[in-house]
Amino acid sequence: MKKFSEITTTLEKIVNGGQALGTTDDGKKVFAWGGLPGEIVQVKLTNVKKSYSNGIVQSVMEPSRFRITPRDKTSYMSTSPWQIMSYEYEQEIKKQLIVEAFKLHHTSLPHNVTLFSHPMQFEYRNKVEFSFYWNNETQQIDLAFFQRGSHNKVPVEGTSLITPDMNHTARAIRDILRSRKHEARDLKTLIVRAEQNGKIVFQLYTKTKNISAFTPRELQHLTNVKGWEIIYSDPQSPASIITERLHKSGDVVLQDTVLHTSFRYACEGFFQINIPVYEQALTDMKRFVNDRPVIDLYNGVGSIGLTIGGDAVTLVESNEHAVREMKNNIARLQKNATAILASIEKALEYITQESTIIVDPPRAGLHSAVIHRLLDTRPPRIMYLSCNPVTQARDIALLLEKYEIIYHQGYNFFPRTPHIEQLVILDRR
Repeated sequence: MKKFSEITTTLEKIVNGGQALGTTDDGKKVFAWGGLPGEIVQVKLTNVKKSYSNGIVQSVMEPSRFRITPRDKTSYMSTSPWQIMSYEYEQEIKKQLIVEAFKLHHTSLPHNVTLFSHPMQFEYRNKVEFSFYWNNETQQIDLAFFQRGSHNKVPVEGTSLITPDMNHTARAIRDILRSRKHEARDLKTLIVRAEQNGKIVFQLYTKTKNISAFTPRELQHLTNVKGWEIIYSDPQSPASIITERLHKSGDVVLQDTVLHTSFRYACEGFFQINIPVYEQALTDMKRFVNDRPVIDLYNGVGSIGLTIGGDAVTLVESNEHAVREMKNNIARLQKNATAILASIEKALEYITQESTIIVDPPRAGLHSAVIHRLLDTRPPRIMYLSCNPVTQARDIALLLEKYEIIYHQGYNFFPRTPHIEQLVILDRR
């Protein structure tokens, strides 16, 4: 088998990560996007290794009864590849994947896995990041997403994961750039972000400093836009990295309320994408917070600790921009909280035997030094919210040496995608 060749296979199951697994006639595993268990499909191989291949389903000869037509027919694979299955089936698959993640690390959860899902399966995202594409046919730029499995781009008019107003704003900026005859090579990305009240902030990232500010006349129809920025980003840097802020207008800081607590955050900063589901997770966590001091690790702008952390909370975060916003939120909310700028593995002294520990790490999970510190100090309770059940299960398998699971709950933070959030509460034995 060679790259870009096509094979026919029967798909067996969906694995963690979101692909469907098939097996070739010679016993080689194929991980395919765009397929469902039980389907006979034709797969185009995008990556060929010695023992396995990755690919994308090109056609379905025998479809699953759970298959549906995706809402974003041309671009769903880039943003939300699980638009091909019913919402009910998606939730069942995610519960299965949580169970399998723990089995992989020879650990079982003490209760049946449940998954909280909000009824809103589309238009739930409050942030989107578009790239740009040069259309040779029309000789103008398009909004775009990267095609899964390649470095190519697919032109889009928007995405069903965000609100119509956010899509409208993105298209309006695209049209202004078209009228100015900008080319895709001059542009990097467009971030559009919305508050719960519908007010919008956007940032245009460019590869050139030779770009003028938007005029009030150009933006006169965007009545929901409260602020914007044009930002030069070094062409050698990843997308959406700030090198120099070129132009700014209005209020570019967003504000949202989480469990009756108001937060301000930068357009480029981290904040939860799906606030209603996030609030449910925080509500569940709050039940396990007592009178002990709370240490909140990996906390972004402080949205966990400052909502449920009680009267004394220490917030540790490695991103300096997030810590700046966190300090502003602490001062504005008049909270008894301390913000610490440090990588978590270098702030281990804050993990003490008297504290409740909250962790919400990135997909890689907890640093080994953090796990060792937890096992050495044995704080009475650990609250572990994770965006990756596989690494969470790996970490918890180690923590079970001195802890036991007293509660767990899954959350569908990102409907129509493979992403899963899982909360596990551990108490010291």
